[in-house]
Amino acid sequence: MQWVARLSGFFSAAMVMVVLSPSLQSFPPAEAIRSSQFDGSVRFPGQIAGGARGIAFRRAPSFRNAADCGAGDGAAANVCDPSLVHIAITLDEEYLRGSVAAVHSVVQHARCPESVFFHFLVSDASLGDLVRAVFPQLRFKVYYFDPDRVRGLISTSVRQALEQPLNYARNYLAGLLEPCVRRVIYLDSDLVLVDDVAKLWRTDLAGRTVGAPEYCHANFTKYFTARFWSDQRFAGTFAGRRPCYFNTGVMVLDLDRWRQEGYTQRIERWMEIQKSPQGRIYELGSLPPFLLVFAGHVAPIEHRWNQHGLGGDNVLGSCRDLHPGPVSLLHWSGSGKPWARLGAGRPCPLDALWAPFDLYGPAGAEESR
Repeated sequence: MQWVARLSGFFSAAMVMVVLSPSLQSFPPAEAIRSSQFDGSVRFPGQIAGGARGIAFRRAPSFRNAADCGAGDGAAANVCDPSLVHIAITLDEEYLRGSVAAVHSVVQHARCPESVFFHFLVSDASLGDLVRAVFPQLRFKVYYFDPDRVRGLISTSVRQALEQPLNYARNYLAGLLEPCVRRVIYLDSDLVLVDDVAKLWRTDLAGRTVGAPEYCHANFTKYFTARFWSDQRFAGTFAGRRPCYFNTGVMVLDLDRWRQEGYTQRIERWMEIQKSPQGRIYELGSLPPFLLVFAGHVAPIEHRWNQHGLGGDNVLGSCRDLHPGPVSLLHWSGSGKPWARLGAGRPCPLDALWAPFDLYGPAGAEESR
């Protein structure tokens, strides 16, 4: 029966390709990115997991704004330009391959890729050099996030990756980014877009600080411990709200409101309670503090903008199918990452949808796949 399940999965992936193909060819060749040739390869001289030295990536195809976007000023753009779409994403060696693919997918599908500004959060500033080499035209800035800022607030989680300080950098965007950046899209490193990010950018937050796809059918209570639910001081946090689960890997954030309301300090306060001698109040890393502060006050975004869970659960990382409905963003949340499964020769069917955006390996490597 295993071959039946696998065959079913491949048919599922094939059907998704049919659904996605219009967005993969949204713009005529003269507009946006249309070069299919790689210009060469670049190598980052760093130490990576497993002891191998050097991380080789192919240079991304060139990209240009469509005719109705305006000319664009290339990498010299001012971060305060009000016409820009702002995206924040982390860069670290373990997830670097995913981050590069995510950026590649954004500029591939943006009608105005030169009007997208990336804010890269790093604990190793040298990673910015790799970004410049892979994406010579990209508008971006690198922001150093000090791991010590949050290390003492992190509690153990079901997966070690969820305990990394950089996983909490999203909590500090309002302070890290320039005050003139009033809104930002936060993206995890294990996803790809197959639609124009400007559509997500134009989300109406209706006066809310956070916008994200909500999943009100999910078991919300499982993210918190018995201690939390048995103590009315904690459980009463959700009184008067209709809290729903939302995934923090894709969010539109109103940074002006965040700064005014001091949400970073509110999140930190819950993390301090979690670390108190009385015991844990939640599970699963950086997500629960966001739920405690924002659940029930989130501007809902269409589910197409976070087809999450493609990495399986947090332990086994088994293969998953897509949720029903249209797709604008594919998200491999969970323990199974497409680059790791492809590299091990054990991909899931939907990993084939991530592979076209992968720039890992020397020039010509894409032809041997």
